[in-house]
Amino acid sequence: MGVYAHVFPVFLRRHDVSLVAIGVLSGLSIAWSAKVLWSPLVDRHGNRRQWIAGALGVMTVCLGALTGGDPASLGALLWIAIAVYCAASATQDVAIDAYTIGLSDRSDEGPINSVRVIAYRAGLIAAGSGLLLLPDHIGWEATFAGAALLTLAMAASLRAFPGVPVPPTARGGTWRALRQWLDREHVVAAAAFILLYRVGDRAMGPMVHPFWIDRGFSNAEIAIVSNALGPIATSLGAIAGGVSVARLGIGRSLWLLGALALASNLAYAAAAAAPETDWRFVYGASLVESLTAGLASVGFLSYLMRLCEKERAAVQYALLTGIYALSGALVSIPSGWLADRMGYAAYFALTAAFALPAFAFLPRAQRLVDADRGLP
Repeated sequence: MGVYAHVFPVFLRRHDVSLVAIGVLSGLSIAWSAKVLWSPLVDRHGNRRQWIAGALGVMTVCLGALTGGDPASLGALLWIAIAVYCAASATQDVAIDAYTIGLSDRSDEGPINSVRVIAYRAGLIAAGSGLLLLPDHIGWEATFAGAALLTLAMAASLRAFPGVPVPPTARGGTWRALRQWLDREHVVAAAAFILLYRVGDRAMGPMVHPFWIDRGFSNAEIAIVSNALGPIATSLGAIAGGVSVARLGIGRSLWLLGALALASNLAYAAAAAAPETDWRFVYGASLVESLTAGLASVGFLSYLMRLCEKERAAVQYALLTGIYALSGALVSIPSGWLADRMGYAAYFALTAAFALPAFAFLPRAQRLVDADRGLP
């Protein structure tokens, strides 16, 4: 998702694509919600490494299709390639999540998700900073060609990873098992909490890079500060988040880490309201956003992982992350329209309020994991 979230918006804005169009493009993240529809295939057929490799192969083809020129010359091919890229990336996530849960022991979610968040952000350094440093020197076409080759190399590298067998019980009866899993107390509250918990960040995300560009920052500055130093801050946040989950438990940590995450929206609102010549506010907002993203992501991913059963991890985790992605897709579609009319400062401040309703559902959502942990 790193290329989709961090490279495509810069590519489009550099080619004078409107904020409204970029906001609509962000709606393609609906693929991460729809993935639950085809997630049973990951359990029923083949193994999870094969699915990861296949998804990376499709992503390679899509990146290769973008080597044909600027958005205007690509026309409909651009939107088709990005849409297929999103579907393949979402499928890859299904397989990776199921693979990770299959390798993990319960009660280790905090440290495990610290590693996952750090690894994800390390990938952003390559997919975000690395790629954004290239267009000024070799052009966008060659940049996407290099990204395609890198993606293909990652697919080939999967042979070196250990296999995780899919339990025979996961090969059938998917929807019946899913209904039984959902027929538990507090599931509705948990779903509402998942839908809303990170919605503020998802609403802000599509407009962050256009904001940087409109403030006059170069690709190199975006790459170094937002996509290179940012992942370092996220890694520190992920470590702290893992410690919080280990000490406080998943349920209790969600309160603290979720409240801290709201600071990122307010920091960007302050940066947008500051004088355009003062770059320090923008740099500071980026680092605050990255740090709090690491904190909140560990607690949130640990919560999702604890809710899943190893035998049905592909479908269950896909459903949970699909719920989370749905709200992100819906709020991101009008993000460009709202930012264009309200201005960046007012819009970023508004996104801070989007996540507040999640805390109304957290007490009941917390009981699902606290009961499993033996907490009152």
